Amino acid sequence: MGFWSKLKAKISSSNSETSNEKQSQKQLRKKQKQQEKEKKAQKAMLDSALDFSRDIKKLSKKYKQADDQFFEELEEVLIKTDMGMKMVLKVSNLVQKSLKKNASFDDLKDALVKALYDAYTDNDWTKTKYKINFNDKRLNIFMMVGVNGTGKTTSLAKLANYYAEQNYKVLIAAADTFRAGAAKQLEEWIQNRLTSKVDLVQASKANADPASVVFDAVKKAKQENYDLLLIDTAGRLQNKVNLMAELEKIKKIIQTAQSDAPHETLLVIDATTGQNGVIQAQEFSKVAKISGIILTKMDGSSKGGIGLAIKDQLNIPIKMIGIGEQVDDLSLFDIEQYIVSLASGFMQGEENESSD
Repeated sequence: MGFWSKLKAKISSSNSETSNEKQSQKQLRKKQKQQEKEKKAQKAMLDSALDFSRDIKKLSKKYKQADDQFFEELEEVLIKTDMGMKMVLKVSNLVQKSLKKNASFDDLKDALVKALYDAYTDNDWTKTKYKINFNDKRLNIFMMVGVNGTGKTTSLAKLANYYAEQNYKVLIAAADTFRAGAAKQLEEWIQNRLTSKVDLVQASKANADPASVVFDAVKKAKQENYDLLLIDTAGRLQNKVNLMAELEKIKKIIQTAQSDAPHETLLVIDATTGQNGVIQAQEFSKVAKISGIILTKMDGSSKGGIGLAIKDQLNIPIKMIGIGEQVDDLSLFDIEQYIVSLASGFMQGEENESSD
């Protein structure tokens, strides 16, 4: 059984029934909703890999063996996925080293899947899931950063709903006081789109100091026993000096109240921006200690390699992905499902043969 088949079997096993006990209607509805979300996430990732799968199929028809010319074209295909040159060479070298003499094209495709997986995890299979640092025995404080237009504020609202639906008490601090309409956008989400109760702290006047909003929000969160405080911040990356000072001031206020916070600093990146997303991650890493990525608009990208590039170049893991416009279209990121989705389009033949 090749690596591809093993990875598929592992995912199928983790998704199978673990108990035959009777479940309540509420549990069944919750499970059904989760399964629907997983299917939507899988489709978004499959869609993000369309170009990659199509190009690999073309190579398999063009070449009978993996010679130097083949690997040159393979690297060109990998470059087009936006995974970055460093990751391209890493994957190509891993494939070449793993192939035996006179290997079949199915062997090569399987080696490519394994190389993509190993490149992301650094050959450490314990690093397949990077969980959100949430602890239900404390006030959790998450900061959200990202340039305007990436879906930062929308992702924050969806993340708030994600935890509120699990019966956690959630508060949002509208600390992006410089973007006109940022607080109003959050208000609209809370009043009209979120399916569970979420509270909001916002400035009493325009262009207020973001730190003052955070101060009020932290105070309220501590006094009223909230489980999660989500802080929306300004996306003014073009003025790094001011942004760095602003984020540092916010961080000091947070740590005065809770020394181990923020527990997450999540950078929101638009998957459709390709290498620009990597550049944004590099720049934000200079002004804040980023703990994870929320990759939005996965359903709108046909390249799919940006996640590999960010992890490889900056060692920042993707923790969640945006898969649509609905309130619950935010899903935990699963590298195994991501790799399967990247490879599904060109591995179907090998999969069918292995099942005979």
